Amino acid sequence: MTYKTQRIYILSIIVLLSFNCTKKIASNTDVKINQPEVLIDKPYLILISLDGFRWDYVKRFQPPHLSKFVEEGVQAESLIPCFPSKTFPNHYSIATGMYPDNHELLDNSFFDTERNALYRISDRSKVKDGSWYGGTPIWVQAKKTGLTTASFFFVGSEADIQGIQPDYFIDYDGSIKNKDRIDQVLEWLEMPANKRPQLITMYFSDMDDAGHSFGPNDDKKISEALIRLDADLGILFSGIKKTGLPINVMIVSDHGMLDIPIDQYIPIEKIENDDLYRVVNNGAIVHIYPKTDANMEDIYNRLKSMENHFSVFRTKETPQFENTPHHKNWGAIQVIPDKGWYFTSQRYIGLKKSAGKKISGEHGFDINLKEMHGVFYANGPAFKKNIVGPSVKNIHIYPAMCKVLGIDVPAEIDGDVKLIEYIFKGH
Repeated sequence: MTYKTQRIYILSIIVLLSFNCTKKIASNTDVKINQPEVLIDKPYLILISLDGFRWDYVKRFQPPHLSKFVEEGVQAESLIPCFPSKTFPNHYSIATGMYPDNHELLDNSFFDTERNALYRISDRSKVKDGSWYGGTPIWVQAKKTGLTTASFFFVGSEADIQGIQPDYFIDYDGSIKNKDRIDQVLEWLEMPANKRPQLITMYFSDMDDAGHSFGPNDDKKISEALIRLDADLGILFSGIKKTGLPINVMIVSDHGMLDIPIDQYIPIEKIENDDLYRVVNNGAIVHIYPKTDANMEDIYNRLKSMENHFSVFRTKETPQFENTPHHKNWGAIQVIPDKGWYFTSQRYIGLKKSAGKKISGEHGFDINLKEMHGVFYANGPAFKKNIVGPSVKNIHIYPAMCKVLGIDVPAEIDGDVKLIEYIFKGH
């Protein structure tokens, strides 16, 4: 064993022991043991995703730690997702600064016509396969510049995108408690300067879980979940402050949430036809992939004749897209439910009704609905204080992260830092 290999091995053991002994921290074999001295004084950035955190939750419930974080930093009126307003495409739009049409992670589920394969977020082999992900995620761009990176969950961080992963990362496990996530991040920040990650991503699902279970307008259940999450974040904020490091924190969410009455779920079985086309259902949008020997216009007309609380569009004519979609993997036809309606299986509807549920929460809908908007908050030495700006598109977060880290912005992104520069000191 070479001296360098011994040092990598020892560092890996230290990190494993510091985490919990029961959870595995995966890392690339090229973890940086010594950053160049010139990089050690660069600023730090922690990107925190609060899945399903709707734009109005802080205003409605005034959680103390988040409220203080917002008051002492900057915020946008709301963070506007890309359509469809689903978890995976929007996390990855934040990570890459690109529309789904361009970064190619189109939806939580979609069919790749060339591979003849289905991408689903529940399929771990696909989630960890970097060939499904386009663009240059922020941790990849940071590593190319020589920064050390870490991720306690973020869409794409487990995949070998462009052959690169964060130096330290955790395979997704939703059972890992918030406290353990926070403890690990604070331990990363306590590492020696030449080993310490300067970009860290984090993810918390609390508000998405509560929103789906109870709907976003159940004030009691939503506030209970928010106060628990806020207490955890308070521990994180306190720990960050104690480091004394110049740490900038950005808090984002991927989408909002909308109440859906159980009686307004539409059985997906109503529009399925395995002989003519493949259906990939994402609830607020259904992708239709005609079979090779089927007539697309006949399928379109057939589905149009069935419209009832939903509309059928040729893909390029679907009005919910901001830009004309061009990626082949959307499918030829899109089926869009009306606001307050949602496609799911008859079995799921039956389970909800048998459990006595009247309301659930869903997302994925038209981004012009304010209920679909998330949050953007930022606090740290790079940012102004006590500033509220207009609603901002999530693709603009990426170039802002690059500016904080002092790294180049890839030419191919869709975001523009000029549309968010008001958050920075000196602007």
